[in-house]
Amino acid sequence: MTTSKPYPSPRALSLAASIAWRHVTSDPVRALLLAWRVLPGPVRPWLRLAGPYGRAAALWGTGERDAALTAAGPSPRRLAAFSLAVDQPAVAADAVAELAEDDHARPVLTARRAWREGRLTEAVKALDGARDGPARRLRDTLTAEQRVLTGVNPRLSHAGPRAIRGIPGRVLHLVTDALPVTSAGYTIRTHEIAVAQRAAGLDPHVVTRCGYPVTQGRIDGRRLVLVDGIAYHRLLPALMPGRADAVADRGLALAAELTRQLRPAVLHAASNFANARIALALRARYGLPVVYEVRGFWEDTWLSRHPDAGRLAASELYRANRDLETRCMLAADLVVTLGEAMREEIVARGVPAAKVLIVPNAVSQEFLRPLPDASGLRQELGIGPGEYVAGVVSTLSPYEGIGTLLEAISIVRGRGVPARALIVGDGPERAALQRHAAACGLAQAAIFTGRVPAAKVREFHALLDIFVVPRTPDRVCQLVTPLKPVEAMASGLCVVTSEVKALSEIIKHEVTGTLTVPQDPVSLADRLEYLFYSPDIRRKLGDNAREWVARDRTWAHNAARYQDAYARLGAT
Repeated sequence: MTTSKPYPSPRALSLAASIAWRHVTSDPVRALLLAWRVLPGPVRPWLRLAGPYGRAAALWGTGERDAALTAAGPSPRRLAAFSLAVDQPAVAADAVAELAEDDHARPVLTARRAWREGRLTEAVKALDGARDGPARRLRDTLTAEQRVLTGVNPRLSHAGPRAIRGIPGRVLHLVTDALPVTSAGYTIRTHEIAVAQRAAGLDPHVVTRCGYPVTQGRIDGRRLVLVDGIAYHRLLPALMPGRADAVADRGLALAAELTRQLRPAVLHAASNFANARIALALRARYGLPVVYEVRGFWEDTWLSRHPDAGRLAASELYRANRDLETRCMLAADLVVTLGEAMREEIVARGVPAAKVLIVPNAVSQEFLRPLPDASGLRQELGIGPGEYVAGVVSTLSPYEGIGTLLEAISIVRGRGVPARALIVGDGPERAALQRHAAACGLAQAAIFTGRVPAAKVREFHALLDIFVVPRTPDRVCQLVTPLKPVEAMASGLCVVTSEVKALSEIIKHEVTGTLTVPQDPVSLADRLEYLFYSPDIRRKLGDNAREWVARDRTWAHNAARYQDAYARLGAT
């Protein structure tokens, strides 16, 4: 529960204006796409008035991707700019090839394409000697980002007190985003950790990255928000610097001021390296121990968004991100991660095994209680009394594989099974998935709820006969264990997941759930059909899963792990 309401303070308004200006001047096409994401639904259609790019952005936002690329054309310059903004490099390459060698837009488009493909040095070199304003600004922007990625650390610009006597048990969590604005596995984990730590006698505080949540389009000037009694601090400058290195320096300065005020005994940074490097810089100034919690490998998440991932894995950008993450792990006093596959990856990078602690995703006691009655919600959503429901609660990203679930439901319905798909959540793939569902003949049989509050998740769990996690076999899915299936297991649901390494850590086949072949809708359909008609087996798998979670995967257990770890660092 939040204790105060958002308000558009003068600082938040000036910050929002500087962020908007930064986007518009650096990449106006991408700025339109970002506007589509943050604008209220009724306002979005007005983007169509912003010329060809505006029409293309609106079409892309509704999932009409071929139509969007058509709307951006036929001008090769416009098509290249738009296709790069929406990560369609093959289309961009063909369009750039049509431009004259002396076209003033060619260097900018060439640089953007090289950067998107991870060729950092080549991207900057493409702009050498550029004379026009957009090209010079882009060169400055890319040079700054390259400096950040290749090891230029954020720094404090003035001298200050060198040591802080931390208050025993006080923890400062440095995170990227947070509740109540952003609801995802990352932010829920942060909140549950903090709540459990407070119950265990610690004093947790959370601070988000520089500019958040204004960077997400939320014009909110509160520097402190209480959620369930947990203090969420925000680093809100009056203006957002234009370069990545300056943003890092400004964020560090604001974090240093907060650290002096709070006097934590330990700095606990969560992925990615931006948070870790601020914590490490604060350690250098104040002598506080640093825990780096590796919740994912963001360079692999970047790869998963692109069809040419195999080639991009050898790119300069991928290697720079990976190397920077590894340096942060090596520099931290303690590394925390979510599962054994992640631990193995971290140790393989040279981090001593004794310095790596697994604190897995878990649940609160609320998830172990009986599910609420879903009859009213079932009727509201139009689910018939004899219909089976399989679905997922997730951020709708490409690597979640939700298209495979939709195709599997289409197959079982074709066999005469009265099945529905329930997709709870929002994300970049939502519009495309809704169009895919219609193409699969599921226009009326697939329910997309959009984002729902975390407190309402169990009401949607109660609708499900089977919880499905159809993740792709991408490297990020092999390594990183998501939170949502653990919550579903705690609710006693029958869980079906792709057979990838990270999910195999939590699903013991035909004991606590079942595993299927990734990206194979027929295999998934066969498993769903069998389980739909086997209620006793579904119940047994769900009961086994709940027992396992109750025994090994609660936030209260995890709080004890953190307490022990902090004690080893002299912070309690």
